[in-house]
Amino acid sequence: MASKSLRELMAQADERGLAASGLACLDRCLPLLASEADALRPLWAGLVEGEEDWSERLAEARETMEGAAVDDESAALVRQMLGAAPSEWEVDPLREWADDCSVAALELHHRFDAGPGSEVPEAADVVDVLKRCREGEPDGAGPLVAGELRRQVQILEILADAEGGVGLRQALDVSTEGQRVLRAVVSRRARVRR
Repeated sequence: MASKSLRELMAQADERGLAASGLACLDRCLPLLASEADALRPLWAGLVEGEEDWSERLAEARETMEGAAVDDESAALVRQMLGAAPSEWEVDPLREWADDCSVAALELHHRFDAGPGSEVPEAADVVDVLKRCREGEPDGAGPLVAGELRRQVQILEILADAEGGVGLRQALDVSTEGQRVLRAVVSRRARVRR
């Protein structure tokens, strides 16, 4: 049986799956905000309770991240991802947020795939590649985008199959791995610029 595309998985996800999907995308992009790696841990913990703790823990996460330095466009996009998270625990707003976070995370990873000094593709080409990736056709995606896409799909698959806290722990492990990858890329880029 062929695996489902990211868009198909997102269309079938429940509130917890969508909240975790958006949160995981945000979590993996934290190295761009030069923020505390654990800033979103209380929000992850709150996903176990679902609706009960979401709004309150979201407000706490925003307050924690308020002091993070926003040095460039990429960091600003990460801050916007958190700012756009809906306070209400409902499928439609959570799906819209998770969808936006998915696109933003893929776009941010694409920027690092391009690398300093490499030819930057037209914006329309990037949009087309990312759209095809989300529909299950990753041709033309660089290694960072392909890895991010794989993690997004994996997290939605885990949460569709596993119950409560077990699935969330596995999703967090996948996200933490992705965060380490991006942190290493950001660190390497900073060394090259010196």
